Amino acid sequence: MARSEGRVLKVASDAQHGFSKPTKESINLVEGHGVEGDAHAGQYVRHRFLARRWSRLPNLRQLHLISSELFEVLRILGYAVGPGDLGENVTTERLELEHLPLGTKLRLGQDAVVELTGLRTPCRLIDRFQKGLRRKMLRTESGGPKFRCGVFGIITVGGRVSPGDVATVEMPRQPWSPLPTM
Repeated sequence: MARSEGRVLKVASDAQHGFSKPTKESINLVEGHGVEGDAHAGQYVRHRFLARRWSRLPNLRQLHLISSELFEVLRILGYAVGPGDLGENVTTERLELEHLPLGTKLRLGQDAVVELTGLRTPCRLIDRFQKGLRRKMLRTESGGPKFRCGVFGIITVGGRVSPGDVATVEMPRQPWSPLPTM
């Protein structure tokens, strides 16, 4: 299996449901649950829209990750977006998260392991955050993922994650499947 490395730039969590999340010195990932103390943590889906309809749906959105390189693209397009602003828990550097296949495992720091489950679909709340931003989350070039708004994963091994931690990618066995939209 192929491996590559990046780095954790920032971590964020919020006990309240909101759009953006404040950055923290560290977060604790809990196996099968998510980020300790975060509004989206739990065995079953915690996304407000989905939880109203399917409250017993397994939570495949325990952790939201975004590559920091997206922020530079958005800055060039005239948008000021930084870590935690789009509701992500982990902001990484040097990892093309949206291009990784379903089932990819990310080791974050010493212990934590996250298995990728899907691409974040950019919702209408992004335009409430900054008008016109949602359209910039859609890819127009062919051959790549449809969205560039980060990825979701489940916690398979818990552990503390902090800025500066190494993020190691472990690819799943082939054949690979692209991350589904969520």
